[in-house]
Amino acid sequence: MFQQMQYFIAIVKNHSFTQAAVECNISQSAISQQMKELESYLGVKLLERKGRSFEVTEAGQYFYTHSQDILADVEQLVHNTVKIVKNDEVELNVGYLRSFGTTEFLQTVSQFTQTYPKVKIHITSGNHEELYKLLRTGQIDLNFSDQRRALSNEYQNEFLTASEFMVAVSRSLPVETEKIDVEDLADLSCILISDSDNPTTDETYYRDILGVKSNFIFAKNYDEAQMLVASNQGYLIINARMQKQMNPDIVKMIKLVKGNRKLEQKYYAYWKANNSGFYIETFADLLKMSFV
Repeated sequence: MFQQMQYFIAIVKNHSFTQAAVECNISQSAISQQMKELESYLGVKLLERKGRSFEVTEAGQYFYTHSQDILADVEQLVHNTVKIVKNDEVELNVGYLRSFGTTEFLQTVSQFTQTYPKVKIHITSGNHEELYKLLRTGQIDLNFSDQRRALSNEYQNEFLTASEFMVAVSRSLPVETEKIDVEDLADLSCILISDSDNPTTDETYYRDILGVKSNFIFAKNYDEAQMLVASNQGYLIINARMQKQMNPDIVKMIKLVKGNRKLEQKYYAYWKANNSGFYIETFADLLKMSFV
């Protein structure tokens, strides 16, 4: 059927049996016969003949669209299958979110490398936007990062873990210790850790998703941010995983909420749907298992 699908795509694309036959290096009578056999197998009309011309039926349009996707997947499958057994060195480019921590990621890299020593792994760290750009432009194959956009079917989105948001405040600040609403922090500056020349994307995320109404001040790293918190110049939002980077004698950690809703961040492994392959999927599976 794959061959018949290719013929059908060529006919619709060229809107001509003659041109499709030339493109597919087959006679016009043979390609016409193949279409009759395809329609007979499916039990539906794909093309409505009108003299020497034709129109694509609704079923035909559906079959045309999805046949292209299927053939692309088959081509990728063949490519990846052949690549597994080749002796040529295989490269895998992966990126991870710098602010998340490296424990699970490094565990995955180590396990993957031991299992597939011939695969050369290139590792890149960055913030969310840097990694998203690298993935979108094909410079990395897989991205381990937080979710800041609606999930797209252009990518494979493998959920890994979620972590509650916490806020680090000065121990001198008279606030509840169980939880604090982001609205109650509006009069205090929000500290953003950013080594980027363009931190506005982080500001947008904090405003639109977390509901931060504070002014922003910036720190280059956690030590600098902690100093600002300790001197009561602002508060720092982090996820629960990163509490260990904070000194409990200096700062107070409190759960961050928005109204009656707790705030949490979800983390995924992302890769392009049209770039899925054995090594990418295997790395993603190992990464997922490291969070179980």
